[in-house]
Amino acid sequence: MIRIENISKSNSHRILYIEASAALNRGEKVGLVGPNGAGKTTLFRMITGQELPDEGQIATEKNITIGYFSQDVGEMAGVSAVTEVMDGAGPVSVVAAELRELESAMVDPDRMDEMEAIIERYGEVQARYEELDGYGLEGRAREVLAGLSFTEEMMDGDVGKLSGGWKMRVALARILLMRPDVMLLDEPSNHLDLESLIWLEDFLKDYDGALLMTSHDREFMNRIVNKIIEIDAGSLTTYSGDYGFYEQQRAQNEKQQQAQFERQQAMLAKEIKFIERFKARASHAAQVQSRVKKLDKIERVEPPRRRQSVAFEFQPAPRSGEDVVNLKNVHKAYGSRSIYEGLDFMVRRKERWCIMGINGAGKSTLLKLVAGATEPDTGSVTVGASVKMGYFAQHAMDLLDGDLTVFEWLEAEFPRAGQGALRTLAGCFGFSGDDVEKKCRVLSGGEKARLVMAAMLFDPPNFLVLDEPTNHLDLDTKEMLIRALSEYEGTMLFVSHDRHFLAELSNRVLELTPDGIHRYDGGYTEYVERTGYEAPGLRS
Repeated sequence: MIRIENISKSNSHRILYIEASAALNRGEKVGLVGPNGAGKTTLFRMITGQELPDEGQIATEKNITIGYFSQDVGEMAGVSAVTEVMDGAGPVSVVAAELRELESAMVDPDRMDEMEAIIERYGEVQARYEELDGYGLEGRAREVLAGLSFTEEMMDGDVGKLSGGWKMRVALARILLMRPDVMLLDEPSNHLDLESLIWLEDFLKDYDGALLMTSHDREFMNRIVNKIIEIDAGSLTTYSGDYGFYEQQRAQNEKQQQAQFERQQAMLAKEIKFIERFKARASHAAQVQSRVKKLDKIERVEPPRRRQSVAFEFQPAPRSGEDVVNLKNVHKAYGSRSIYEGLDFMVRRKERWCIMGINGAGKSTLLKLVAGATEPDTGSVTVGASVKMGYFAQHAMDLLDGDLTVFEWLEAEFPRAGQGALRTLAGCFGFSGDDVEKKCRVLSGGEKARLVMAAMLFDPPNFLVLDEPTNHLDLDTKEMLIRALSEYEGTMLFVSHDRHFLAELSNRVLELTPDGIHRYDGGYTEYVERTGYEAPGLRS
């Protein structure tokens, strides 16, 4: 359906693609992977014609519809969320707009002389609208929005009053309702809670068109894609299988290439040693000349290109007391809405609690109560002896000094640390090379989040309270963080919608539901096995 043929592309003096080729075929579900800045979004923009390759071409099959979801959702205001979604539903929305215009024309006294033609056209357009199941459009739009966790009130309210994250869901719903022949989804899993993520997963599994998507959620990608296209050093490499298979195959290919490279290097060294030893002897002149010619003809094996990944290691944190935090008979309400009524909850040393619950269940409120960012209405929150807490929340990014560079801010935070240690820290969290010279004010939301987390983990607390720590992290940085936290000796209390993160790091689950609060020994994997569902909102 879409063929990428020998494309080359540069962006601001940076080469993104060099004679790269790939294909998206009918019915395929493809994951597009590569480090930040490799050119994933640029490839989407070239497929949709928003940008052109410098060389080569992108050939698209005639008469196919393409739906493109990007992180740049544009302006939305003045209509309801459900109307906004319906307006983006492809051909049917165009027909619906003409139908509305004709309905207005039929009651316009100034157009009475055209009425016969208007009524005739209305009949034609209405037939086409029925053919496209236009009268079922609103029901389908509401179904998609409900799947993405919208309430009826939110569906019918002004879309302009929604937060950026909810507007992203509206933009995504437009593409899903459209059901085009080809879907291009750039990070559709961002800003989704776990229930919405699992609903989207099921929707995309059942979608019969071709799909090309990026995602920083490993589990989400693994369950949907059957092919991976990797962007690496300007080329596109295709792997059959899901993301897990791609990782294994890539590692195996690297190992084989390294072995070939080492064998050839050993052979070359042996030949060069012979040439050096005998080149001055007339008796060996013919042999030397023969070997020199042989070396000239050998095609050199390149060593494998390895992505830079720096392992982050925690410094030992001071030991806390056995009781880390204790909540007793806590009541908390916002206006007339009660969040907690008599909550008792204890966290002990080395426990790793993940907090599960639907939107509005009180997950972030619980973390704020523990961190002292909000007070209970009644009851007590007691932090134990020798507890040194690190709290990661989105508002923590407001603490960055916009006039300082990334490196200057880290130096100000840790004046006694060496430059090498701080550069390594910055590199672990995606700030390598010139990135450390960026001013904090120009950083994206994701970069700010990574910088705040880097600072928090450099001087390690013995109790980590983390609210959605993996938002904005790419797959490689997320894997680095999971590896580092799995070695962490302290206590954790966290909220995350990333199932890989939940499964790897939790050893306790606290589930917040309308029926009450449930505690589970064992981590997220055991919770899923015992309950039969992956998120509280999916309970039957």
